[in-house]
Amino acid sequence: MELFFDLVFVLGFIQVVALMEDDFTSHGVLNGMLALALLWSTWSIYAWLGNSLQARVGLIRIALLFVTAVTLAMAVAVRQAFTGLPGAAISGPVVFVACFVVVRLVHLALRWYAIPDTRPRIVLLVAAPLFVASVLLFSAAVVPQRLFHDPWLVKASQTGLWMLAIIIDYGRALLLRSWGLHIISARHWAERHGLIVLVALGESLIAVGLTSSGVPMTGSLIAALVFAIVTAAALGWTYFDVVAIAAERTLSQNTVQRRVAYARDAYSYLHLPMIAGIMLLALGLHHVVTIIKDNELHHSTARLESLGLHALYGGAALFLLSHAGFQLRITRLLGRVIWPRLITVALLVALIPAAGQLSAVVALGLLAVICASLVITEVLVAGGRRKELREAALAGGFRPEGP
Repeated sequence: MELFFDLVFVLGFIQVVALMEDDFTSHGVLNGMLALALLWSTWSIYAWLGNSLQARVGLIRIALLFVTAVTLAMAVAVRQAFTGLPGAAISGPVVFVACFVVVRLVHLALRWYAIPDTRPRIVLLVAAPLFVASVLLFSAAVVPQRLFHDPWLVKASQTGLWMLAIIIDYGRALLLRSWGLHIISARHWAERHGLIVLVALGESLIAVGLTSSGVPMTGSLIAALVFAIVTAAALGWTYFDVVAIAAERTLSQNTVQRRVAYARDAYSYLHLPMIAGIMLLALGLHHVVTIIKDNELHHSTARLESLGLHALYGGAALFLLSHAGFQLRITRLLGRVIWPRLITVALLVALIPAAGQLSAVVALGLLAVICASLVITEVLVAGGRRKELREAALAGGFRPEGP
């Protein structure tokens, strides 16, 4: 059931990239990141719930199916979350916000159902920030267009209201600490987050594939596709090879209280910038293929514009930097691989001006070479510790220590 729920987020992530493409400006990218933040918090609260309740039986199964349907409508509406399409019978921004509210109310009811001894006062305490955030999002959907005639003021007020709503929504998570949060299965928790990272990486390749499907095959296009695969695979390798294993080990061998802190900080919070980095990478990959298409296909020597270049290199750098933060927060078992990542992040940022002088395909190729070199460096640096962790995981996982 949870995997079925995750499939909706494939579409959601695609729509986030499409939203940024529709308004390919720094403001449009910011709006895309805001929409991603609400999608992520929606996925995250159900990941917490799924670690406490069996999602394949009884009322929970039916409720999750209903939530999946509503989340699908929310994902479809992402592209219209700020501006509806002309002639639409129903406002796209209103649909997005309405779906957000319904999904959160169902989650609130399920959590109350899962913890029957909860006093109504605690439920109201948690519901109050949700109410305020919902009012702000509904206001962003309907008020600015009626209040301002200047398009810039409309956009700025919408973005401001969204940012305030997201701050309140994420602050709401702090109130949930005292309301039954716990990690029953460290393996389930780690696998759920690993799968959503795979979903995001898969979306980046889907974005390239969809853009490439209408482009005649050329050497430049094939090279770009190969470089995209290498880059995505290298980022996935850095996540899954040993750090994911070490993080699961740390999570499984700690007390209940420390598990919750690790799960909240390292997974719920620090995975968001990782996913954001992948979305920015997908946006950059899309524009590489678009440049190939727009430059007569056989002579694709045009360069990436500044925003596309920053999305491409900055997305990979943001993923690696966030992953280093994830590792620092949850495990020091492989501390020696953090430095190559931080050096790679600095190198990617430093190379942005130089990469801007290269053709789009060559700039992508350079990114692929750097990411692949990082993988090789990490394998060499980790050495015997890497082998030990992988063998322990293959032998049947990690036995918990303590309650």
